[in-house]
Amino acid sequence: MSWEGWIIFAGFWIVFVTTPGPNAVNCVQNGMTFGFRKSLWGVAAILTQATAFLLLSAAGVTALLVSSPTAFLLAKWVGAGFLIWLGLRGWLTASRAIATQAQPPVAIYRHALAVAVINPKSVAGYLAAFSQFVEPGVPIWSQMLLILPTALTITAASYITYTALGAGLGRSALKAIVNVWLRRALAVCFIIYGALLGASHTPEAIR
Repeated sequence: MSWEGWIIFAGFWIVFVTTPGPNAVNCVQNGMTFGFRKSLWGVAAILTQATAFLLLSAAGVTALLVSSPTAFLLAKWVGAGFLIWLGLRGWLTASRAIATQAQPPVAIYRHALAVAVINPKSVAGYLAAFSQFVEPGVPIWSQMLLILPTALTITAASYITYTALGAGLGRSALKAIVNVWLRRALAVCFIIYGALLGASHTPEAIR
């Protein structure tokens, strides 16, 4: 990857991971509920998903998934149902008192990993990255030495920022009525993302 290509890729990735989506909503929600430090387990889960998807995309697995309409349709509906369930549960529990110690770190990690894996932006985003920015004729794994650390650094910075935002909102509104409405707004976001995922079309496979 050339220097100019790296600049373009980094710009694309900044837009890709900073545009609000299920991961961002979950990071804000975690920060509000568990505080900044404990919520970093959720960021670690997103980085796990990003690493796995980058490596799978490099190996061609993501393109293979999209080339199979049945597999993609099944994954899409499972993901849509999961997001809608998260939203409905969040709405129903929004008025309950926040128990910051209720969830162990591993539970925060698993939940964030599940949200990240079924993120409707993921398949399209990783396909775009590998169809537009990987140079043909150059060994893919040598290019990954630059792509992987760049993508993970930007991803970490973005979702740590969202987590810090949520932690700040939680401290300022922890005992206020507005906290309930913030949590319900986040729940509605999950429901909307789930509905959009369910209504989305299958991305075209890379040719």
